[in-house]
Amino acid sequence: MKHYIALTKPRITWLILMSTGMGYYFGLTGALNLWTLFHTIAGTGLIASGTAALNQWYERDADARMRRTVRRPLPSGLLTPRNAFLFGALLSVLGFAELGFGVNWLSAGLGLFTLLTYLCVYTPLKRISPVSTTIGAIPGAMPPLIGYAAASGTLTAEAWVLYAILFLWQFPHFYAIAWMYREDYERAGIKMLPVVEPGGESTVRQMLLFSILLIPVSLAPRYLGMTGNLYVAGTLAAGVAFVAACIRMSTDRTFLKARSVLLVSVIYLPVLYGLLLLDRRHS
Repeated sequence: MKHYIALTKPRITWLILMSTGMGYYFGLTGALNLWTLFHTIAGTGLIASGTAALNQWYERDADARMRRTVRRPLPSGLLTPRNAFLFGALLSVLGFAELGFGVNWLSAGLGLFTLLTYLCVYTPLKRISPVSTTIGAIPGAMPPLIGYAAASGTLTAEAWVLYAILFLWQFPHFYAIAWMYREDYERAGIKMLPVVEPGGESTVRQMLLFSILLIPVSLAPRYLGMTGNLYVAGTLAAGVAFVAACIRMSTDRTFLKARSVLLVSVIYLPVLYGLLLLDRRHS
């Protein structure tokens, strides 16, 4: 069972559910319905887990050529491809049904869109073009929309601001990973930007650009009346720290500097979400 659990990438699923919960919280217009929240988290968790399992099934050959993934259940032979595919498909169907029948069909449709774009567009594109990172950020930022739609049955400017924050955050985060493991990606034939452009100029330029864009976008909740000034101060400080880490990497493109950006990005998102929760303004 632990090998099947590993297919679901629990650490990533936790982040997805945290983002879904934020969307749900800001989508509430009345009293909290714990039963609806349960269905939202369960359904999103099942779809996310199914997507992760199907992704590993699809990329099992590439994973076998990378040091960081060679010990995963499929390349190591701990699970058969057939069983992994059936497991992932079952989780995905159950997640879609859980959202559709337990919450609403808007959230279920958003979940299905996330799965299809991730598996059918982003995953195969990784072996063709570095634009895959941009395409992958589209389904990657969907969790807040799913949560918001589950709570309110609609999508408003507030929902799209949460989406935009997560969308922009992904670029410095994933480019840092891509730089750290660029040799692995090259062995697997995955066309990440640091593989296609080994010098790193384009990579650090993108990281710096998106970290800078993240600052004004992350302040938008204040001007939509979602938060107060405490959120603005905290998020501005976190955003400046994020940009500073990217600047340091732009002048010294090493593994350690990329790891520093990765660590800052991992801290940044929970800090921002914590500030959103702490300083929410109720309409």
